[in-house]
Amino acid sequence: ELKRMGGEAVARRKLAGTEEKALDPRKSVAEAAAIVGSAPAMLSVYKTVAHVAPTTATLLIVGESGTGKELVARAIHAKSPRANKPFVAVNCAALPESILESELFGHERGSFTGATATKRGLFEEAAGGTLFLDEIGEISPKMQVQLLRVLQEGEIRRIGATETIKVDVRVVAATNRDLKGELAAGRFREDLFFRLQVVTVRVPPLRERKGDIPVLVRHFMARHAERLGRPVPRVAPEVIEALEAYDFPGNVRELSHLVERSMLLSREGVVTAADLPSEVTRTWQGTSAAGTSGGALADDWPTLGVLDRRYIDRVLSRTGGN
Repeated sequence: ELKRMGGEAVARRKLAGTEEKALDPRKSVAEAAAIVGSAPAMLSVYKTVAHVAPTTATLLIVGESGTGKELVARAIHAKSPRANKPFVAVNCAALPESILESELFGHERGSFTGATATKRGLFEEAAGGTLFLDEIGEISPKMQVQLLRVLQEGEIRRIGATETIKVDVRVVAATNRDLKGELAAGRFREDLFFRLQVVTVRVPPLRERKGDIPVLVRHFMARHAERLGRPVPRVAPEVIEALEAYDFPGNVRELSHLVERSMLLSREGVVTAADLPSEVTRTWQGTSAAGTSGGALADDWPTLGVLDRRYIDRVLSRTGGN
């Protein structure tokens, strides 16, 4: 009986989700492309997205790994007239040149060993929509020439084909490399660089927008709680303090992983600093110790609850969690 009731509940939920998407397909696209944060460093990102999204301009998104470059690309697609068409993403650094060429442009049957059928490339899959080329700075000189031709002529040629195919695709590229430095070193074509850099969007690292950490934590808590099928836990104040004292070399992606980890380790529905890795709390503990030493102690007036948590955290840290 329990299995039957559970199955019916899951079926109803799937049906409701399908009906909602059918009624408003733009809603799911917009939700998947929601950018979280209101720090001053993000204002220029929002302004640029609002200005260029309705156009057909090629864009280059620059930023460190984990800053959310693909999310910005999705936001641009969601706010464009192409929102109802496909958004196709490919990581150029994850594929060897031969495979990347086939993925982007497709191939004809028999064009090489293993090509048992004709395959459409991602440029064709993204017809009418947006193609997101992540880590564009990693592609080979040969691929740079082929990509430049597509941007200039608006047409592709499958591997092994003799005819070209017209494609209507908006290209959004992203990189965590300094492409100007790559130009100077002769590893990236100048004509392709200027073709991609019609508009450039710089996504700031998390250390430049630490004021967004509380809202990002709440966002990731809700998202992971839904995925894990558990209630959203409460967050102790010292958790936010510790996260704001950390530099986040992995940026927003690292924060998402930290939030998920802390939720899995938390007890009694409360995430505390003890649920964070030691490399995250080390800087915060040093700052707290410095702030409460000497004359600075007179300016520190924590509640008894905060003192209690600090003491427990220090004991757990000193005893290795035992």
